[in-house]
Amino acid sequence: MSADNHVVMATSHLTALYGRRAAVKDVSLSFPKQTVTAMIGPSGCGKSTFLRCLNRMHELSLDAWATGSVLLDGKDIYDPDVDPVRLRRRIGMVFQRPTPFPTMTIYENVAAGLRVNGTLKHRKMDEVVEHALRQAALWEEVKDRLHTSALGISGGQQQRLCIARAVAPEPEVLLLDEPTASLDPGGTQRIEELCHELKRSYTIVIVTHNLQQAARVSDSTAFFYMGELIEHGVTRDLFTKPTKEQTEAYITGRFG
Repeated sequence: MSADNHVVMATSHLTALYGRRAAVKDVSLSFPKQTVTAMIGPSGCGKSTFLRCLNRMHELSLDAWATGSVLLDGKDIYDPDVDPVRLRRRIGMVFQRPTPFPTMTIYENVAAGLRVNGTLKHRKMDEVVEHALRQAALWEEVKDRLHTSALGISGGQQQRLCIARAVAPEPEVLLLDEPTASLDPGGTQRIEELCHELKRSYTIVIVTHNLQQAARVSDSTAFFYMGELIEHGVTRDLFTKPTKEQTEAYITGRFG
């Protein structure tokens, strides 16, 4: 099977709940290798909850649980024998606001995910940290200050540092939850450019409120509304020829 259609991750009838309230309802969706899938929809429609189900972060919330399945390379990540901590090294995540570890240096932030799961020799660690920072397009900006506080760099740089931390363990999937929400236009552009670079190595799922951003960075787009997956298709087609009335109304700004 070619990279174009090899499915790395898929959900089957996934429902995510908080107590008895379903935030995501019966969603089946697949994510092919080396593609970017954007998830769009109005606030509170279930996008971020769905994303958190993909690496078992949803269950960390109070009274949160899920039914259905999430398959990574054909295996259900909710099986009892799956270690969630190890799983999250295979499915990295970056949040809305930059979340560098405040007491750690730039170097230590990138190395943190690697140290959770065993040790690397110092020279090897140096190589991995540099590689991750280069993948996040940050190396040239911070190579002379690796051992200074991660809080001493700009917000956009901090977000790219979080991406470097997420890719250091070489995950298969990278989840981005509105990664540019708190950034200026320059920082936003850098992250969007990075999506195009990173999809050569990773399968990317990005939640965004910005329809223009979804159109710029993604191969396919999924439109969520009231917890349901309304429509999913090739981004260009979904934005120009949506098949569902709700999708067209959202894209043209009639609601949302």
